[in-house]
Amino acid sequence: MPYAQLAALLAALATVGPFSIDTYLPALQAIGSDLGVSQAEVQQTLTAYMLPLGVMVLWHGALSDAFGRKPVLVAALLVYTLSSLLCVFATDLETLLIGRALQGASSGAGMVVGRAVVRDLTDGIHAQRLMSHVSMTFAVGPAIAPILGGWIFTAFGWRAIFIFLTLLGLILATLTAWKLPESLPPARRHPLHPGPLARRYAAVFTRLGFLLPCLALGLNFNGFFLYVLSAPVFLMEHLGLKETAFGWLFIPGVIGMFGGAALSARLAGRLSQGRTVGLGLGLMGIATLANLAISRWLPPGLPQSVAPILFYNLGMSIAMPSLSLLALDQFPEHRGLAASCQSFLQMLISAMTAGLVAPALWSSTTGLALGMVGYLGLGAACLLLWRQIGWRDEPRPTQAS
Repeated sequence: MPYAQLAALLAALATVGPFSIDTYLPALQAIGSDLGVSQAEVQQTLTAYMLPLGVMVLWHGALSDAFGRKPVLVAALLVYTLSSLLCVFATDLETLLIGRALQGASSGAGMVVGRAVVRDLTDGIHAQRLMSHVSMTFAVGPAIAPILGGWIFTAFGWRAIFIFLTLLGLILATLTAWKLPESLPPARRHPLHPGPLARRYAAVFTRLGFLLPCLALGLNFNGFFLYVLSAPVFLMEHLGLKETAFGWLFIPGVIGMFGGAALSARLAGRLSQGRTVGLGLGLMGIATLANLAISRWLPPGLPQSVAPILFYNLGMSIAMPSLSLLALDQFPEHRGLAASCQSFLQMLISAMTAGLVAPALWSSTTGLALGMVGYLGLGAACLLLWRQIGWRDEPRPTQAS
């Protein structure tokens, strides 16, 4: 499969998760009105999605280590398609919650298994470049999703958004079955025996050299994800925008993600992964302080309230591919399982943000800015501790053979 097609397909598979969150955000208030529930209750459809997503990402990688990458991806996408169809026909909140939970349980396979495919097929700076190029393509999704969702909602109503997600799942399942090469031959697979599997999970979750960069990655991402989850309040109440204006948040955010991923690809082979992470962290720090100052001393508005998010995401996406690879390389023989654990930690943090942090902070732009400060500070603390326990910056990477 040509490199460009592989990167595009892996990015599309990883985009299923963000699309399932962002596309229906403009319709949250309408869903609550239609189903006769409060905004706080309909907000729990995000938590219902995030928690199963976090639990199941623990298993997608292990399943792909046992049965191969392609079968797990195709099966998960078919479940996602059916669960999206259930959301289309939901007539009460309980049915919608079930559909969202099944969406969450299946949508993470593309993100988890896709990372393992990258490490199966490439190594060294080639892996960092492919991961960065996947991130560049993946970054377009969160920008398109809420804008597209706003258009679909305005023209056809909120149920049409889930019809779109049903078609997305079906198309990706077809393309995966048809185009994606199987990157894990049977000789390299690991059976799902409970004893050895439990020991592998225990080894992953007790190695600080793996946990700390994963936690840093998840915390850094949630500095931005906090704004994604708070987008209806942030944009419509604080900035006074309409349902079709979500691009004012997501387009700058994605420009930053795209630009950071492109820079990360260019830096591969020129800066070590550790120095690349440090550069990204410095940019995030500057953007976070600027965001806090703007929220305290300027009235909410455009472009000042969204400009720091662009630069935060620029730094985040410079650091993200290197952090992900540094963590996965701790377990080269069990990359699928390690990718699952990495995604689980990120989803666990995101679920807490959706259920607890975002509702507590979205009442003011200063609260959201302080949340970004907190997430970046915790992420930086993880990286500092990581260095203290023995991680050292590596020499400039060489070309993979």
